[in-house]
Amino acid sequence: MADEASIEAAAACLRAGGLAAFPTETVYGLGADAGNGEAVARLYAAKGRPAFNPLIAHVAGLAAARRIAIFDADAEKLAAAFWPGPLTLVLPKRPDAGVADLAVAGLDTIAVRVPDHPVAQALLKAFDGPVVAPSANRSGHVSPTDADHVLADLRGRIDLIIDGGPSAVGVESTILSCLGAPTLLRPGGLAREQIESVLGHTLASAAVPADDDAPLAPGMLASHYAPKAGVRLDAQAPRDGEALLAFGPAPAFAGTTFNLSPRGDLIEAAANLFSHLRALDAAGANTIAVMSVPRHGLGEAINDRLARAAAPKE
Repeated sequence: MADEASIEAAAACLRAGGLAAFPTETVYGLGADAGNGEAVARLYAAKGRPAFNPLIAHVAGLAAARRIAIFDADAEKLAAAFWPGPLTLVLPKRPDAGVADLAVAGLDTIAVRVPDHPVAQALLKAFDGPVVAPSANRSGHVSPTDADHVLADLRGRIDLIIDGGPSAVGVESTILSCLGAPTLLRPGGLAREQIESVLGHTLASAAVPADDDAPLAPGMLASHYAPKAGVRLDAQAPRDGEALLAFGPAPAFAGTTFNLSPRGDLIEAAANLFSHLRALDAAGANTIAVMSVPRHGLGEAINDRLARAAAPKE
């Protein structure tokens, strides 16, 4: 039941790094603390999500959104007209946003939404921070519009479900990029015509690049963060002049080393992936030697992102 006790229990669950499903006006979301990389990694694991795609950060209102994202005039206009509601805006991320790199797939942008549902609003206010919340279903399955759908898909994989009855809209939010001219990335619960009437001009539509597994935002296809340095995969040991990205017990090495997970934990490794690649870039590495990471569970997605990082630069 969606009462005060269940909402506080869900907020406590999120604070502790757990996963809590909750209703929004679009579909049920699977929530995790956006600032907790390991919680976000557990969310990917629960969904069986095949790649580390950017997630939508849900906040209680515009003031909270401004703490994590930078708004231009168009974004302010759209937020004033349609929030709370089924509209997600992709915006420049504030450097001090406090959002885990894994939640934004290492990008400098963030997708933000203010849901229009009393339970979601109460939970976000009780938690008092951004919550990433993709649809509360296994990847590739139909999005859930009531608590029974969530239970059928994720029983035993998550910590808590708030039952707030059926979702009113039933399709995901519309996603717009506000990184320049407002651009429609994903049609959804808010019609293009409504948006255009507020903006006073036609929306651009995003082209679909060939790289269909690396969205700039949910619903858009474009490249993920990749380091400037070259990347050498499945390294047994670093060579002279290389930096090391280790996993598990690492060889003795005097050069720059970051370890995804000294204890060999894939959830910890996923949480550290993008931040460690950034740190190695910042250290001035020309080439990063990457130790082997197992390919089961989250290792599949970690290896997918590492392979993209190692691909020849154009």
